[in-house]
Order: sequence, then structure tokens, then C-alpha cells
Amino acid sequence: MTSPPGRSSKPLSSTALRQLVSDLAGKIDRLEQEVEQLRLDNSNLRHDNQALKDEIARLKNLPPRPPFKPSGMEKATQPRPTGPGRRPGRGAKRDRVTREVTIRAEVPPGSRFKGYKTVVRRDLILTAEVVRYKRERWVTPEGQTIIAPLPVGVTGGFGPGVQRFCLALHMQGQVTTERLTDLLNGIGLSISKREVVRLLTSDLELFAQEDRAILQAGLTSSPYLTVDDTGARHARRPAVTTQIGGERFCVFRTSRSKSRLNFLSLLRGGCEDYVVNEAALNYLRRQPVEAAVIARLTKLQGRVFSSQMEWWQHLLQCSINIFDRPLLRLLDEAATWGALRHRGLMENTVVVSDDAGQFRIAQHALCWIHAERHLQKLMPGSPKQVKAVVLVREAIWCFYRSLKLWKQSPAPGGERAFRQQFDKIFGLRTGYKELDELLARLARRKAELLRVLERPEIPLHTNASENDLRAWVIKRKISGGTMSADGRVARDVMLGLSKTCRKLGLSFFDYLGDRLGLNGDQPRIPPLADLVIRSA
Repeated sequence: MTSPPGRSSKPLSSTALRQLVSDLAGKIDRLEQEVEQLRLDNSNLRHDNQALKDEIARLKNLPPRPPFKPSGMEKATQPRPTGPGRRPGRGAKRDRVTREVTIRAEVPPGSRFKGYKTVVRRDLILTAEVVRYKRERWVTPEGQTIIAPLPVGVTGGFGPGVQRFCLALHMQGQVTTERLTDLLNGIGLSISKREVVRLLTSDLELFAQEDRAILQAGLTSSPYLTVDDTGARHARRPAVTTQIGGERFCVFRTSRSKSRLNFLSLLRGGCEDYVVNEAALNYLRRQPVEAAVIARLTKLQGRVFSSQMEWWQHLLQCSINIFDRPLLRLLDEAATWGALRHRGLMENTVVVSDDAGQFRIAQHALCWIHAERHLQKLMPGSPKQVKAVVLVREAIWCFYRSLKLWKQSPAPGGERAFRQQFDKIFGLRTGYKELDELLARLARRKAELLRVLERPEIPLHTNASENDLRAWVIKRKISGGTMSADGRVARDVMLGLSKTCRKLGLSFFDYLGDRLGLNGDQPRIPPLADLVIRSA
């Protein structure tokens, strides 16, 4: 070995070489310690930065942002398109021609007609139509006053066209009431902000009924539900908005609690009955409830209670302590689940969620995206730990890609191979304590992660729910919280109907006009609940 340039070319002795190697090893150890310290400092800074963001969100009465980035597993495992060309977008839809104009050409005699060369011009006309109805007043010889009646469907104030415009721009276009008021006044329609709010929140019972019918139809016909929730503000207090959806429908419900009892109550669709049947008793048997309590409830089997007070009164008559809040909560959950099964709901429906405890009912499936996202929360402190995380992530992504391909065309006999491969991946022990604990925890959720092997029609993730909730979150950021009960119901109902129309391939603007009577007495769009059932 020769020395570096600029030094003596005399070879180093074995003693000097050993000393040089010892010095270099010491320098490497010091550098590794410095890198480890830098990793620790970086981790602490990330925690402090996230804490500051959470504090800012708390002061703004907004939910904190997730401390980790979205997973790229779904996009990375998508099969590449093999067909030529790009998929047509929304602009590829055929235009609906409202007026046709034929332009004559001046041609010399003897010319031959060769058809038409068409040019399509698209335009939008927004004008304010303010009609003054002058109703004749007459006094008969007997002194009776007669006033000419208004045309059918005409009342004072603002017409249905204004309400459709306000609902479409506010709910689907995310336009605030202040800007909507300025826009309408700029068009030439004299209107106040209070009147705009009234158009957005009042007289929407027809839409609320259809929204409840959509939920009933979805629970009856859909083989699965994807669910999620997000923070909300109502009447200056914290609340929770829950999304319940499927391939062809979506509904939102805002309430004070995010408990399992609240979720079961939402699935009842506004009903308040409690039922003690075999489904309710089986629910209790899976909970930490004393056998004596279940035996007393067995005497009520087959009973239907129309209200919560009636249900509690019968619990008292059965010598059950209703002041034991944990016990009462479990009893309410069981009776609510019994009511759902009594109505024929949730018999074979799979609930796909992000591992939130309140959604673990019936046949539950776990979202793979959220399960894999836990790997991003890990903060490895050495290159060996980083390598272990990378290898595990690659194995999970490969398994997920194979699962997606099998789901497209399920082949009998492949379930066993998937279960064995699952055990092999999540049974790994890498020596990285946090990673091994995570793999063991996910291994215990094997039945929920591999539910797709039993029901290939269900999705592997809850991305659809997160996409649906994104519109609600944007609305919350733009318009803030709601104050009145009418405002809360209007936001949930109209956003849910707009999402349902989108999933059914309908125009929300046309739907509003149809329901507000702008298309005449004969509606062109059938009830959305019928479309949800028909397309199931």
C-alpha cells in the first residue's frame, strides 16, 4: 500500500497500518454517532413541527392534519393500461343542442347540394327575470271583492330557478353565501344574504326524504359499505360527520358523537325502535356482559320497543341497572343492532373501514391502505432498521398487487396460497422492535384484511369514502360550521345527493330542476333510491 499523494512514498509498516485502521474505525464510529444524533434531532423537530400545526388547527377549531403522508401503495400497484390512446374525459360527452340555425348560401345555378358543414357554438345566458303580476280587482254589485288568481305554481318572493341556482353553486360549486349574494345582485336580482340562506336551508323536506330513502336502499341492496368520519363544528361545539357510501350512493350524517352506538343509530335511518331478538342476544354474548343479564333479556325476546324511554322502562322492570353507563351502552347497541336485523338490513353487508373501533360491526373488512400506512409512522434509527422497513414494505406491496389481480378474476383454490403468504410476511421477525410489533398486530387482523378472499366484490380500501368526504371537508374550510339544525341537515342532505347523482351518472343541476318542478309535472329523473336498487 502506498501513501496518499503529497506524502512520503515509503510503504507503511504493519504497526502503522493497524494504527491507521484503528483511527479510521474510530472516525466511522463517531460519524455514526453524529448521524444517529442528527436522526434523533430531525425526529424531534418533526414532532415539534407537527405539534405546532396541531395547535394552530386547534385554535382555528379545525381537526389536526395527519402526521404522515398518504400511502403510495394503491397507485404503485395499479396495472398499466394496455389499450391505445387516452380515456375520454368529461368534455367528451355529447352536447345537447338547444337551437339549430340553417344558414343559406348564395350559389350559382346548376350547383349540387353536398350537405352541411356544422359549427357548434356553446354559450351561457344568465339573466334576471323579474315579473310583476298585476291582478285585477273587482267589486261586485253585492260589495264582494274579486281578485284575479295567480297562475298555478306562482307565489310571491323568489322562484324555483333561483333556489336551484343557489343550491347548485353553494353545494356543488362551493360558493359562499356572501359571494352568492353578490353574484345574484350583479346579475340583476335584488336579494339579501338572509334570503339566500333561507333558500339554502328551508323547505328541503322533499330532498331529506329522498336522502333517507337512498340510505335505506343502499343498506338493502349494496353488498358492502365504505365508511369514514371527520371533525365538524355545529352550534359552536365540536361534532362528527360520518360518511356512509357504496358504489352507487353516498350519505352524510353530522352528530355529536362518534361512538359505535351512534353509528348503529345512523344505520337505522332515523327510526327510534329497539328490538330484542336472536341477533341482539348474539351481539351481547360477544361482549363482556354477565350471563345473568342476558338471561333476563331473553324474557323480552321478540319484543319491539318504539322509543328509548320505553326500552329503558322495560330494562328497569327486568331488574337491570340502567345507571351503569357501560352496561347500558352495550344493551343499547345490542337492541339497535336487533332493530337493524329486524328490518332486514346488514344481513350480508360487509363494512369496510380504516380500523376505527366504532365501525367494527357485522362482517368487517380492514382497509389495506390504512394498514400499510402504519409503516410510515415508524422512525428507524439505523440503516439496518431502514432496510428492514423497506423490505417489509416491498413484500406487502407485492402481496397487495397480487391480491388486486386475483380480485379482478377470482380463481378457486387461490385463497389458501394467499393465506400462507400472508402468514409468511406478517410472521417475519426483523429485530426492529417497533416493526415486529406492528407486523404482529396486523397478523391478528388477518380475517379482516383477507375478507376479500370470501367476498371478492368488496373493495380493498376506503379511498371512495375519503374522496366523498373531501367535498365535505372543503365545504367546512370555506363556509365554517353550521349553526341551526336546518343548516346542518341541508349541508348533509344536499352534499350527499350531489355525490349520489355523480355516482349514478346524473347531472345534479338537472336533478335539482326536476325536483323543484322546473321540468313540469312529469319528472324526468326517477327516484334516486330506485336507481340505487336497480343498478345493484
